[in-house]
Amino acid sequence: MGSAVGVQLVTRGIPVLWASKGRSEETAGRAAGFEDVGTPEALARRSDVVLSICPPHAALEVAQSLAGFDGIYVDANAVAPPTAREVADIHPRCVDGGIVGSPPRGRHRTHLYLSGAEAHAVAELFAGTSVDARVVSDEVGAASAVKVTFAAWTKGTAAMLLAILELARAEGVEDALLAEWGESLPELLPRIEAARRSAETKGWRWVGEMEEIASAFSAHDLPDGFHRAAAEVFRWPQGVRS
Repeated sequence: MGSAVGVQLVTRGIPVLWASKGRSEETAGRAAGFEDVGTPEALARRSDVVLSICPPHAALEVAQSLAGFDGIYVDANAVAPPTAREVADIHPRCVDGGIVGSPPRGRHRTHLYLSGAEAHAVAELFAGTSVDARVVSDEVGAASAVKVTFAAWTKGTAAMLLAILELARAEGVEDALLAEWGESLPELLPRIEAARRSAETKGWRWVGEMEEIASAFSAHDLPDGFHRAAAEVFRWPQGVRS
């Protein structure tokens, strides 16, 4: 996602930098076309805006690694609003972001929700690109709230489907359940296959996201068990309990 968003800026003629220190060859391949400045420290010195797009469990670590950066720091990670506000404590010019959709490529548009005092300046960077930047409010946390509530349904229900299938399999009635769903709720069948594919390829990244969603619910004294359980499901290898 990070490299695809960066490419959109390059298409506008905006220079995009990255730091290769400690990164893999695979990451270097994704960053082809960006200028390698070597280290995070060099990145901070030469940048006006930093975009953080990483697995949610690493969001605070990445923010802390650039403590002292005086430009606009955009945390566009799938984190709970309280976590976004922790990032803002590290970076006073923080813009909170939430990405909904697949990586932007060609005509496929990705929604980037933004909030914070300088959200409009960040949105302007993506004008005319496949990143549809939408300012939610001037309060850090609002964009993350849009992201977590959206993913609470899409990814949370995917985990629920996988867990239900495991129960049916354990009881020896998986085929009967799938047949019933095929008759009564046929729209579930493609969702099941999509949930399986996503769990196989991206489930490890969703563990932290489900935990962040649970934290968002808990912060408002709402039940958080749904998404803590979803995190456990995504910990299963390939979305299947061993």
